[in-house]
Amino acid sequence: MKVSLLVTVYNAKQTLSLTLRSIEEQDYPDIEIVMVDGGSADGTVELIRAFAARMEERQGYSVRWVSEPDNGLYDAMNKAFRMSTGEVVAVCNDKLCKPNAISKMMDALRQGGSACVGVHADLVYVEGERIVREWRMGQGRITQGWMPGHPTLFLRRAVYEKYGLYDTSYRCAADYEFMVRFLKEPQNKLAYVPEILVAMFYGGTSNAGLENYLVSFKEGYQALRKNEVPHPLWITLRRTLRVLSQFGSRR
Repeated sequence: MKVSLLVTVYNAKQTLSLTLRSIEEQDYPDIEIVMVDGGSADGTVELIRAFAARMEERQGYSVRWVSEPDNGLYDAMNKAFRMSTGEVVAVCNDKLCKPNAISKMMDALRQGGSACVGVHADLVYVEGERIVREWRMGQGRITQGWMPGHPTLFLRRAVYEKYGLYDTSYRCAADYEFMVRFLKEPQNKLAYVPEILVAMFYGGTSNAGLENYLVSFKEGYQALRKNEVPHPLWITLRRTLRVLSQFGSRR
């Protein structure tokens, strides 16, 4: 199965170089990289162009990219999805930790069978080369305050086609609202790789400190109500406590 990696960026040449290097090291044989740049002026476009040229010589890799103004992260992610063609889709704005990360995810997805709509794994938050904290996902139910780490989520294309794309009215929690939309349905199962496969750059839309987390959780509560999930306040409190516990393990 072809895997489409959706990479969105705006004036982030340094972190993008780490993302692209980790993609280039992957051993999975069928990868499409779709990059949407918001009109960067820091050398990001030149980096993308050079990467795309290298990938032309790489068997099993294909690259699509565009650089133009957009309406923020979630608009760019939607644009990238529409440009993609893979049977499995993942948003890849961080760093894959191991050269076989995609292979491990795809093996788990296949082993999960047709009832499995996607797969997720564990992640670490990083500042430069320093690990800030770990997030061990485990398995659970989104209706009980659990959620997978969106940066580790590989989904069958059919999920997006059935449930729609990211709601751009959200500032921080469109990824959570999207996950609630399909994971509230008990028939939608995720496989799980209990291994750290993604290093998430600390300081992103929803993880740059407690203030952004509070905005994210307010929007998360709204997402639960929008999707008519019972007991949205209780779920939000459980989710909040789960995430706040990570700050206690900060390294």
